[in-house]
Amino acid sequence: MFARAATITMTLVGMAIGYFLGRALALQMAGLSLDQYSKLVAVQQDASSKEARDLLGILKKSPYPFCSDSQIAYFRELVFRSEYLKDVGRIRDGKIECSATAGHPVRAIGQFKGGSLQTDGTIAYSNLVPLEDDTLKRDGLQFGDNFVVFGSHMPTSVGSFPMHLAINMKGSAGHVSDVPASSEFREPDLTHDGIVRVGGTLYATRCSALHMNCVTSSASVSDCLRGEIGQVGACIILGGLAGLLFGIVFSRARSRSLNLEQQLRRAIASDRLQVAYQPIVSLGSGQIVGAEALARWTNEEGVAVSPDVFIKLAEEHGFVGSITKLVVRRALQDFAETLRHHPAFRLNVNVAAADLADPMFLPMLDESLECVHVNPKSLAIEITESSTADREVAMESIRMLRRRGHHIYIDDFGTGYSSLSYLLYLSVDTIKIDKAFTRAIGTESVTVAILPQIMAMAKSLNLEVVVEGIETDQQALYFSNGTQRIFGQGWLYGRAISAEEFRALLAEQGEPAVVPAGLKDVQSVRAGSLQRPQVA
Repeated sequence: MFARAATITMTLVGMAIGYFLGRALALQMAGLSLDQYSKLVAVQQDASSKEARDLLGILKKSPYPFCSDSQIAYFRELVFRSEYLKDVGRIRDGKIECSATAGHPVRAIGQFKGGSLQTDGTIAYSNLVPLEDDTLKRDGLQFGDNFVVFGSHMPTSVGSFPMHLAINMKGSAGHVSDVPASSEFREPDLTHDGIVRVGGTLYATRCSALHMNCVTSSASVSDCLRGEIGQVGACIILGGLAGLLFGIVFSRARSRSLNLEQQLRRAIASDRLQVAYQPIVSLGSGQIVGAEALARWTNEEGVAVSPDVFIKLAEEHGFVGSITKLVVRRALQDFAETLRHHPAFRLNVNVAAADLADPMFLPMLDESLECVHVNPKSLAIEITESSTADREVAMESIRMLRRRGHHIYIDDFGTGYSSLSYLLYLSVDTIKIDKAFTRAIGTESVTVAILPQIMAMAKSLNLEVVVEGIETDQQALYFSNGTQRIFGQGWLYGRAISAEEFRALLAEQGEPAVVPAGLKDVQSVRAGSLQRPQVA
């Protein structure tokens, strides 16, 4: 039920996002179409205006008498030869006396009101010829007694939606009649190049580089969206598909997580987690001096799950303490006799930050040790650096653990919060150098340069050192050449094995325990050429 609801929700969210993205994209494309249309009209305006001014210069030199038949014939020839010229004639006091199209009118045509005087001496008209044609844009210019009417048919709209056109002079506010008036409406600036949206209308303006006019094309947002409905629909579909895919992936991941969590809970409840033990060896003597207890889990499908995965899962869902309790009790049961007969042997268990804050953690430790009659000194507690981020909780927990006699390790040292002052106030006994430093030995990594400082710090604080991740003789020799007592842990000395195998190994090697067969002769390795920087 949850998976279905999550998938439907994600699909709807994806469709909503797709709609808004598609809407934004559609309006952007509509703005570009409007701008392209304005530019096309502006180019035609410039071309027709230039031709009109050129013809006015020619008319000024006309050799024919004012409004004579020969002059009218001359006018008609000019109109016929021009591309944008629609009419030409003579005008006085705002009235047309004669023209190529009107010939000799019975009476003068007018009155027409001209615009402002231009810098070149011409007077502009916007309604010089009283012939209505919505597809034709006409402008008039007067120079002296001569006038011309010019213009062109409006180009076909380049968009898939209706566009409205307005011609304005630079410096005038302009007005578009199809924009609804409201108290919140602000007049758009139609005298500068650009694309703007005001209210529910898009405007694209292109101004002439030669003259004082600007062309503005406009369209309502609703018309733009209807014109680009296919694009908006495609975005909605793509958004819905993306949401559906994300919902399916999320649902499956959550289902898998829930399934894994439930399996882990069942495994803990039925005591089906395994505990393996990895040797900890003294690099100086080659003896096994302890073991770290490590939780292992194979899920119900028979797949081994990494501790990094299931421990984190338990921490996120608040039941990591159950794993800690299981590991502590299992480890003490497995090694109770060894710990009672060999007090120098130390068993290490890992605890999480949640364990340190859990008021039941310390009583659980006390009860577990009492049940098997093991001294707390034989059970060491490993705390990761991240577990000590809450200083007050860490300090109090470590104080109580040390008071009971437990040895305290800081695990994965150098990768988290540790510092000199940190180690001082935490009062730990041992630091475990993270395997990232060990792997850097023999390489050019700058990480290697930090190791002598770590070793010197541990020596000055009288702390034991355990080096994690030792896999090669070269790494072992680097740490065994110093004067400090160093311990090692890694595949070179043995992988994590079952309690039975570990006890058999100890019994085979006798007392005191010696290095397992997997370790090469450390003494012979020491004779090699690799030298570690000496620690003061």
